[in-house]
Amino acid sequence: MPRIPRPRRAALQDNPVAGHKRVLLAAPRGYCAGVDRAVVAVEKALERYGAPVYVRKQIVHNIHVVTELEEKGAIFVEEVDEVPEGAHVVFSAHGVSPAVVNAASERGLQAIDATCPLVTKVHREAVRFARDDFEILLIGHDGHEEVEGTAGEAPDHVTVVNSPEEADTVVVRDPSKVVWLSQTTLSVDETMETVNRLRTRFPELQNPPSDDICYATQNRQVAIKKVAAEAELVIVVGSANSSNSVRLVEVALEYGAKAAYRVDYADEVKQEWLDGVATVGVTSGASVPEVLVREVLEALNGAGYADVEEVRTAEEDLMFSLPKELRQDAAGQRDARALGGRVTETSS
Repeated sequence: MPRIPRPRRAALQDNPVAGHKRVLLAAPRGYCAGVDRAVVAVEKALERYGAPVYVRKQIVHNIHVVTELEEKGAIFVEEVDEVPEGAHVVFSAHGVSPAVVNAASERGLQAIDATCPLVTKVHREAVRFARDDFEILLIGHDGHEEVEGTAGEAPDHVTVVNSPEEADTVVVRDPSKVVWLSQTTLSVDETMETVNRLRTRFPELQNPPSDDICYATQNRQVAIKKVAAEAELVIVVGSANSSNSVRLVEVALEYGAKAAYRVDYADEVKQEWLDGVATVGVTSGASVPEVLVREVLEALNGAGYADVEEVRTAEEDLMFSLPKELRQDAAGQRDARALGGRVTETSS
């Protein structure tokens, strides 16, 4: 898996600016219930079965989380054919197609499915609509693991629509039997623009039974919209392959921030970003542990941004049960973390 070295830069300087220096800290931010469940699933699998435990793809899209799990004994692979026969393998939070499940079974792998339940919901919708012979327009990004998994549930019925512009050119067999589904981590605004363009061309386009974009993605976008309206600079903590983190940067710019950047670590924050900036907005993607946000706040504190105001737009209390294989400990007793994994500031 790709790795990036953790940078070590000099501390940020406390340079004077016009106005009072402050940080607007978006909430909700960071870990969602699906990410928490997936990360705890790998940790518990290591506790239960011992190292190594194999994980297909990155369990969640965050380089820090993946590195920490590697240090505990997880081995990340691209495909199940890299896993020794009979070994334990965890499927990532983004989900897998039936072909991957079958390939794991053929190798005799002991699979643990850590797919986010909200992604599983979209998979089930794809199966149902394909069974009813609908053409499914899947709004998402070609090549993203979640899109590959959903499309794999009904490959003969799914067409991926990557952008609003593609909505203007997509071709369907029967305009009277078409439905849209979406990747769960997209920009809410861009997704609805794509849907509206599709509906202009296909008036009988059906909606999914419920919103496919996950609650955490929506909540983090709503929060950063409010922060961005007052911030000259927004810093989003999250990895480059995290779709929802990348979207937060885009949303911040669309809703008023003069500049917005994504960082994996606090040491990536550049001094020049802060030149003339009084108000800095900070948030993090749904696969980011809170410790990384705290490091950014500490770095900003050293630059004079000691006043931190939380801007909260929603409360989150959703928890998901762990995969069934991990709900009991080695003695057969119900594990204390069977429901909801760990408790954190952003997932409790």
